[in-house]
Amino acid sequence: MCTIVVPMDRTPRLREQACFALYTASRAVTGLYRPLLDKLGLTYPQFLVLMALWETDGLTVTALGDELQLDSGTVSPLLKRLEAAGFVERRRESDDERRVTVHLTEAGAALEREGCEVTQVVGTASDMSYEELVALRDKLHEFTAAIRTRETTE
Repeated sequence: MCTIVVPMDRTPRLREQACFALYTASRAVTGLYRPLLDKLGLTYPQFLVLMALWETDGLTVTALGDELQLDSGTVSPLLKRLEAAGFVERRRESDDERRVTVHLTEAGAALEREGCEVTQVVGTASDMSYEELVALRDKLHEFTAAIRTRETTE
């Protein structure tokens, strides 16, 4: 891994920080999604749960947390609200009651079409090509993996 040494003759300014750029980009995206998700009765984290289930229905709560990179204390309240809204149902495994799987209901599965429209908004608003968005996404995944690797080794 290459180490970059930045001269520290002054505290880096806010707009020079990669972390601030990531934070503002995240807020911009969720702000763009918010009115569309409000119409569906969803928050952004709930939308992420549904996206994971549209890809693979019947995930365990643990697998869902792993996929979303969220701990069970965060996933459980999301599932509880989605279940109350009628979008998912949780089922205990008959062979191991400790395992709970999450399944889309008809209403949750039916939201996928609108969900697809929501995800298109970022590409349109960004004025970036598909290839540029894919490259950005891939670079962000690399960045996240590097940070997470660093977290576990220190």
